[in-house]
Amino acid sequence: MAGRFSSPLSRRDVLKLLGIGGVSAVAAKFVADSPLLPFHLVEAPEPERDERLLHSWGMVIDLETCIGCDYCTFACQATNHLPDHINWNVITTEQTSYGREYFLPRPCLHCDNPPCTDVCPVGATYKRDDGLVVMDYDKCIGCRYCQVACPYGARSFNWRTPEEGSFSPQWGDPEMEQRPRGVVEKCTFCIQRIDEGMSRGLTPGEDPDVTPACCVVCPASARFFGDLNDPHSRVSFLLQDRPYLRLRDDLGTAGRVYYLLPKGGI
Repeated sequence: MAGRFSSPLSRRDVLKLLGIGGVSAVAAKFVADSPLLPFHLVEAPEPERDERLLHSWGMVIDLETCIGCDYCTFACQATNHLPDHINWNVITTEQTSYGREYFLPRPCLHCDNPPCTDVCPVGATYKRDDGLVVMDYDKCIGCRYCQVACPYGARSFNWRTPEEGSFSPQWGDPEMEQRPRGVVEKCTFCIQRIDEGMSRGLTPGEDPDVTPACCVVCPASARFFGDLNDPHSRVSFLLQDRPYLRLRDDLGTAGRVYYLLPKGGI
């Protein structure tokens, strides 16, 4: 793929960044300054339903219809009570091999094999029974190992005392408490909405009030959410009908965010 990044980050590179004794200052700065680390788009296998899980939540993003409006980012900022200097949802402008520009949104990918959970020394980042990768901010010691281990640059360190962001109330009302200074934070797929929906008998991905804010606000219908274990869900149907990729599938992380290809491919 001809994009803004030319050198891929391999699994070996990630391990080198981590090191045996800890994270170097240079590596930490690289992660903090990069909205999206180098990646290769590799054709993803057909999604497998995980029979061990009652639900297996995933997101589908249509690269053909995404217009790069940033509405998803604004709604995420407001709904998840983010300060303006931290973004859980990042959109970059990329280019296909034949020169066509397209927009690439990147939330947390909620990997089935998340390297962030493997390196956390205190169990502050872990995978839930429904497959979502989440944080226990009370346990987080701010070591940033998870931030360096993530090959997608999807985590942010909270350097400052929490500040109110400027995106509420125009783009939504805060639904979460702000995270304290000194912890790492990231996209949760709006777990507060998912959990509320399940408790009320609603369906995340279908009922707007319990669907991730980024999907609800999208004016181009480029983002979809649902249960990958449900063959009748919208996300399952989309993945049957269109060619798609996952970011850096060569790393074996098996992200839960699938990208429908733009016309003509990457």
